[in-house]
Amino acid sequence: MASTGDVLRPPAADAAVRPARPADAGAVGAVQSRAWQQAFEAVLAPGAMDAAGLADVWADAIADPPSPRHAVLVATAGGTVVGFVAVAPAADPDLGVDVGEIVVLAVDPAHQRAGHGSRLLAAATDTLRGAGFTGAVVWLPLPDAVLQNFFTSAGMVTDGARRTLAAPDGGQITQLRLTAALA
Repeated sequence: MASTGDVLRPPAADAAVRPARPADAGAVGAVQSRAWQQAFEAVLAPGAMDAAGLADVWADAIADPPSPRHAVLVATAGGTVVGFVAVAPAADPDLGVDVGEIVVLAVDPAHQRAGHGSRLLAAATDTLRGAGFTGAVVWLPLPDAVLQNFFTSAGMVTDGARRTLAAPDGGQITQLRLTAALA
Protein backbone atom coordinates (compact mmCIF):
# COMPACT_ATOMS: atom_id res chain seq x y z
CA MET A 1 0.00 0.00 0.00
CA ALA A 2 1.20 3.49 -0.82
CA SER A 3 1.30 5.93 2.09
CA THR A 4 0.55 9.63 1.95
CA GLY A 5 0.96 11.20 5.35
CA ASP A 6 -1.11 9.10 7.71
CA VAL A 7 -3.43 7.75 4.99
CA LEU A 8 -2.74 4.34 3.50
CA ARG A 9 -3.91 4.12 -0.09
CA PRO A 10 -4.39 0.92 -2.06
CA PRO A 11 -2.35 0.69 -5.26
CA ALA A 12 -3.94 2.25 -8.35
CA ALA A 13 -4.85 -1.22 -9.66
CA ASP A 14 -7.39 -1.41 -6.82
CA ALA A 15 -9.09 1.81 -7.99
CA ALA A 16 -12.26 1.65 -10.10
CA VAL A 17 -15.47 3.48 -10.98
CA ARG A 18 -18.82 1.68 -11.08
CA PRO A 19 -22.54 2.50 -10.95
CA ALA A 20 -23.67 3.27 -7.41
CA ARG A 21 -25.71 0.67 -5.57
CA PRO A 22 -28.34 1.40 -2.92
CA ALA A 23 -25.92 0.10 -0.26
CA ASP A 24 -23.46 2.88 -1.27
CA ALA A 25 -25.77 5.73 -0.19
CA GLY A 26 -24.24 6.03 3.30
CA ALA A 27 -20.72 6.19 1.92
CA VAL A 28 -21.75 8.72 -0.75
CA GLY A 29 -23.36 10.94 1.91
CA ALA A 30 -20.25 10.71 4.08
CA VAL A 31 -17.93 11.54 1.16
CA GLN A 32 -20.06 14.55 0.18
CA SER A 33 -20.20 15.77 3.78
CA ARG A 34 -16.41 15.59 4.25
CA ALA A 35 -15.56 16.97 0.81
CA TRP A 36 -17.99 19.88 1.00
CA GLN A 37 -17.10 20.74 4.59
CA GLN A 38 -13.48 21.03 3.45
CA ALA A 39 -14.22 22.93 0.23
CA PHE A 40 -16.96 25.23 1.51
CA GLU A 41 -16.20 25.65 5.20
CA ALA A 42 -16.26 29.44 4.80
CA VAL A 43 -19.93 29.43 3.73
CA LEU A 44 -21.30 26.35 5.50
CA ALA A 45 -22.54 26.42 9.05
CA PRO A 46 -21.10 23.64 11.24
CA GLY A 47 -23.19 20.51 10.76
CA ALA A 48 -24.81 21.87 7.59
CA MET A 49 -23.63 18.86 5.61
CA ASP A 50 -25.13 16.09 7.75
CA ALA A 51 -23.87 12.79 6.31
CA ALA A 52 -26.98 10.83 7.36
CA GLY A 53 -29.33 13.37 5.76
CA LEU A 54 -27.27 13.37 2.57
CA ALA A 55 -27.28 9.55 2.57
CA ASP A 56 -31.09 9.59 2.59
CA VAL A 57 -31.14 11.88 -0.45
CA TRP A 58 -28.59 9.73 -2.29
CA ALA A 59 -30.45 6.53 -1.41
CA ASP A 60 -33.47 7.85 -3.29
CA ALA A 61 -31.39 9.12 -6.24
CA ILE A 62 -29.59 5.80 -6.57
CA ALA A 63 -32.56 3.46 -6.06
CA ASP A 64 -35.11 5.47 -8.05
CA PRO A 65 -33.46 7.92 -10.47
CA PRO A 66 -35.81 10.54 -11.97
CA SER A 67 -35.08 9.30 -15.51
CA PRO A 68 -32.92 6.79 -17.38
CA ARG A 69 -30.60 9.74 -18.17
CA HIS A 70 -29.75 10.28 -14.48
CA ALA A 71 -26.87 8.31 -12.96
CA VAL A 72 -24.72 8.15 -9.85
CA LEU A 73 -21.29 6.54 -10.13
CA VAL A 74 -18.83 5.81 -7.33
CA ALA A 75 -15.04 5.66 -7.25
CA THR A 76 -13.63 2.88 -5.14
CA ALA A 77 -10.21 2.15 -3.68
CA GLY A 78 -10.17 -1.49 -2.75
CA GLY A 79 -13.74 -1.99 -1.63
CA THR A 80 -14.14 1.50 -0.14
CA VAL A 81 -16.19 4.25 -1.78
CA VAL A 82 -13.85 7.27 -1.97
CA GLY A 83 -15.71 9.54 -4.39
CA PHE A 84 -18.78 9.91 -6.54
CA VAL A 85 -20.27 11.78 -9.46
CA ALA A 86 -23.89 12.41 -10.40
CA VAL A 87 -25.02 13.23 -13.95
CA ALA A 88 -28.38 14.32 -15.31
CA PRO A 89 -29.97 16.22 -18.17
CA ALA A 90 -28.97 19.88 -17.91
CA ALA A 91 -31.80 21.96 -16.43
CA ASP A 92 -30.67 25.36 -17.73
CA PRO A 93 -33.35 26.83 -20.01
CA ASP A 94 -30.74 28.15 -22.48
CA LEU A 95 -29.41 24.64 -23.18
CA GLY A 96 -30.86 22.01 -25.46
CA VAL A 97 -32.03 18.53 -24.53
CA ASP A 98 -28.75 17.13 -25.89
CA VAL A 99 -26.71 18.67 -23.03
CA GLY A 100 -26.03 16.77 -19.83
CA GLU A 101 -24.82 18.13 -16.53
CA ILE A 102 -22.23 16.94 -14.08
CA VAL A 103 -24.35 17.78 -11.06
CA VAL A 104 -21.73 16.97 -8.44
CA LEU A 105 -18.29 15.39 -8.41
CA ALA A 106 -16.65 14.87 -5.02
CA VAL A 107 -13.68 12.91 -3.71
CA ASP A 108 -13.09 12.26 -0.02
CA PRO A 109 -10.34 14.65 1.15
CA ALA A 110 -8.30 11.69 2.46
CA HIS A 111 -8.23 10.20 -1.07
CA GLN A 112 -7.71 13.28 -3.22
CA ARG A 113 -4.80 13.52 -5.65
CA ALA A 114 -4.89 9.78 -6.35
CA GLY A 115 -6.63 9.97 -9.75
CA HIS A 116 -10.16 9.30 -8.49
CA GLY A 117 -11.50 12.65 -9.72
CA SER A 118 -10.10 12.05 -13.21
CA ARG A 119 -11.56 8.54 -13.30
CA LEU A 120 -14.93 9.87 -12.16
CA LEU A 121 -14.89 12.63 -14.80
CA ALA A 122 -14.02 10.14 -17.55
CA ALA A 123 -16.79 7.77 -16.43
CA ALA A 124 -19.25 10.68 -16.20
CA THR A 125 -18.55 11.79 -19.76
CA ASP A 126 -18.83 8.19 -21.00
CA THR A 127 -22.16 7.86 -19.18
CA LEU A 128 -23.45 11.13 -20.65
CA ARG A 129 -22.40 10.05 -24.16
CA GLY A 130 -24.10 6.69 -23.63
CA ALA A 131 -27.31 8.51 -22.66
CA GLY A 132 -27.25 10.40 -25.97
CA PHE A 133 -25.85 13.74 -24.78
CA THR A 134 -23.54 15.62 -27.14
CA GLY A 135 -22.45 18.28 -24.66
CA ALA A 136 -21.80 18.61 -20.94
CA VAL A 137 -21.86 21.43 -18.40
CA VAL A 138 -20.79 21.81 -14.81
CA TRP A 139 -21.44 24.69 -12.39
CA LEU A 140 -18.48 25.71 -10.17
CA PRO A 141 -18.52 27.96 -7.13
CA LEU A 142 -16.33 31.06 -7.37
CA PRO A 143 -13.58 31.39 -6.46
CA ASP A 144 -12.61 27.71 -6.51
CA ALA A 145 -9.42 27.80 -8.55
CA VAL A 146 -8.57 24.15 -7.81
CA LEU A 147 -11.88 22.81 -9.12
CA GLN A 148 -11.88 25.21 -12.06
CA ASN A 149 -8.35 24.13 -12.99
CA PHE A 150 -9.37 20.46 -12.74
CA PHE A 151 -12.24 20.88 -15.20
CA THR A 152 -10.43 23.27 -17.59
CA SER A 153 -7.41 20.96 -17.73
CA ALA A 154 -9.87 18.27 -18.88
CA GLY A 155 -10.99 20.50 -21.76
CA MET A 156 -14.01 22.30 -20.34
CA VAL A 157 -14.28 26.05 -21.01
CA THR A 158 -16.31 28.84 -19.50
CA ASP A 159 -19.31 29.82 -21.60
CA GLY A 160 -19.88 33.11 -19.74
CA ALA A 161 -22.95 31.97 -17.80
CA ARG A 162 -23.08 32.78 -14.08
CA ARG A 163 -25.69 32.32 -11.42
CA THR A 164 -26.06 33.29 -7.78
CA LEU A 165 -27.45 30.92 -5.17
CA ALA A 166 -28.39 31.55 -1.55
CA ALA A 167 -25.81 30.17 0.90
CA PRO A 168 -26.91 28.39 4.07
CA ASP A 169 -25.46 31.23 6.16
CA GLY A 170 -27.68 33.80 4.43
CA GLY A 171 -24.96 34.95 2.04
CA GLN A 172 -24.64 34.22 -1.63
CA ILE A 173 -22.58 31.84 -3.74
CA THR A 174 -21.74 32.82 -7.30
CA GLN A 175 -21.21 29.98 -9.75
CA LEU A 176 -19.55 29.87 -13.15
CA ARG A 177 -20.67 27.44 -15.87
CA LEU A 178 -18.16 25.44 -17.87
CA THR A 179 -19.06 23.46 -20.97
CA ALA A 180 -17.57 20.86 -23.30
CA ALA A 181 -18.57 19.01 -26.43
CA LEU A 182 -18.77 15.24 -26.02
CA ALA A 183 -17.69 14.39 -29.57
